[in-house]
Amino acid sequence: MPLKDDPRATLNKELFQQWRDAREDWDEDARGDLDFFLGNHFTTNEASDLASRNQADVPMDRISPAVEKFKSMLTAKPPVFTAIPREDSDSQVSNIWRTILGYVWDISDGDSQMKQAIQDYAVTGLGYLYAYIDNKTDFGRGDVKFTYVNPFRVYVPPDCRDRWFSDADGIILSTILTGEQIVNLYPQLGDQLNPETGEVVPGLINDISTVLEEDFPESSHKNTMRAYTPAEIKDNNYWHREKYQILERFYHTTVPFYRVVDSQTGQESILDEEAFATLLEENPGAFERGFMEFEEVPQTRIGVSATVGEITLYEKVLNIDTYPIIPLPNIWTETPYPKSDVSRAKPMQRLLNKLWSLALSHAQASAGLKLIVPMGSVPNMEDLERDWSNPNAVIEVDTTQGEPHYPAPQPLAGEFYRLIQQCEFYIDFTFGLPEMMHGVPDKAPETVRGTERMIALGSERPKSKLRDIEFSINRLGRVLYGLAKGHYTYQKMFTLVQPNNDEQGIAINLYDNVGNAVNDVYRDRLNIGQHDVRIQPGSTLPESKWAIYDVYLQAFQLGLVDKMEVLSKNPEIFDKAEIMKRLNDYERYEAQIATLSEQVKELEGDLQTARRESVHDRMKVEVSKLKSKLSDISSRGEADRKIKAAKMDNAVKLGERDISDAVKNISGE
Repeated sequence: MPLKDDPRATLNKELFQQWRDAREDWDEDARGDLDFFLGNHFTTNEASDLASRNQADVPMDRISPAVEKFKSMLTAKPPVFTAIPREDSDSQVSNIWRTILGYVWDISDGDSQMKQAIQDYAVTGLGYLYAYIDNKTDFGRGDVKFTYVNPFRVYVPPDCRDRWFSDADGIILSTILTGEQIVNLYPQLGDQLNPETGEVVPGLINDISTVLEEDFPESSHKNTMRAYTPAEIKDNNYWHREKYQILERFYHTTVPFYRVVDSQTGQESILDEEAFATLLEENPGAFERGFMEFEEVPQTRIGVSATVGEITLYEKVLNIDTYPIIPLPNIWTETPYPKSDVSRAKPMQRLLNKLWSLALSHAQASAGLKLIVPMGSVPNMEDLERDWSNPNAVIEVDTTQGEPHYPAPQPLAGEFYRLIQQCEFYIDFTFGLPEMMHGVPDKAPETVRGTERMIALGSERPKSKLRDIEFSINRLGRVLYGLAKGHYTYQKMFTLVQPNNDEQGIAINLYDNVGNAVNDVYRDRLNIGQHDVRIQPGSTLPESKWAIYDVYLQAFQLGLVDKMEVLSKNPEIFDKAEIMKRLNDYERYEAQIATLSEQVKELEGDLQTARRESVHDRMKVEVSKLKSKLSDISSRGEADRKIKAAKMDNAVKLGERDISDAVKNISGE
């Protein structure tokens, strides 16, 4: 319930006025830097002075493209959060926290919030990210989110010296709303209807003092580019409505916690005041009898006091020990008022604008036809002025006095244009951007590797700034981690879409069939520092896909990786999944064909062996047949021989007999 005439509201107003007045000069400088980014480079007096000299008040804007390129370099990809457990027992839930932090980044539209904060960082010298709990989401259960905050809405004490304002006595966030807006947020402030009498009871809003101006400072510059800011909006219906300023002051406070130890089991737990009171109520006499022991351990937490006018809206303590408003300071000045890159580039941009105005004036003067007429050569100058541009005009001149002629325009010296190029180079150099990063083709080396080296060298200064920005993002991660621990104490499913469009879901605070806790985040809600939350260094920087592809291509040529890996790194082939599927099928078919080929070779070898064996068998048969034939022939030859031998033997015997008979006959004679 809002409290009227609360001293806390008075304190908030006093601190706000002190801190606002202390940074008045910074507001003016930062507003001027913002004007240069928006293209409003000339003050009203400067524009009038240029007009009096017939010079254009058109700037040659080099700052805005440099800021946009700088911003795109540092926010090319979303950061990759890690949650490193401080104890071995916490490792099982570290992946859960990585998913939760990724989920918070997605539902907060983190990429857009980060880009705007870095834009403020580059333009005004100071960006802000604000972590909070949106109680309207998830059907009223709420979600942890973060957003960027306009730096003109945040006020800090001028005596803090820590770069990230950790030593600040407090931080004030100002929000200016119309009466309708503030009653919608806090209905208890509006008029109330008495149900018994039917009369309208005036609400507390009628007692709140209104404000006459926004936190956004006005500008002294001419709105050349028609840039609309809160200072240029002319919505009379809005501006004529009463406006109210809500001041949320964040401050450090000490909160009692209790370390309770079970004397019998040695089990230790950390309890807040409410849980400790419940424990005392449920276990009367446990401490007196020595069953339990406790120790009070005060802890630092962040308190919030929200006020409007003389009324306190609410007071609460957050489950974090770091301010939820995280600064992104640029060029540190040992004060809470850092300088910006734009402030350093403005002098050179002013010189560039002057050179550009002179170039335009010279071009205008050179383009306009000027006729030099010798005195006395033309009898009537009015006739000359009237007829000179007519194509068929006849104009009498006295040639003895000289002839009218056009003077040749004098070109600007080459040093003039080189000076313009030097101005452009210096502005880009201020932001750490070589010309080739703007896409100028003739400034890039011929090879991919050479281009990568130039980009690497040219991005060293943005990388140096990125390390400071990453420190702020790490603080944001730890704050989100603490808020999530205190808020997500119920069962919830977190769904995170991966870069390949796959969905990863993790449920927390569940119980299995036997009552054991699954992904129990609730029990750790009071332990803020159980995990070291940080992002992977350089994870937001762009990467050259062609350079990566070139490395993998060379590795493929050396036989270190396969072609599938090379294909996955090609930045121009979008249907990689289908192609890789076809290649996998092709390689599978090739393997099958190779296997079949080996089998065919084996079969061919077997066939050849079989053929050889078959021929050998046939030869055996033929030889056997031949042997048989030879045996038959041999047998028949032997028989014939025997017959012939018998015949010869018989013949011999017959001859011998005939001879013997002849001898006998002779002897007998």
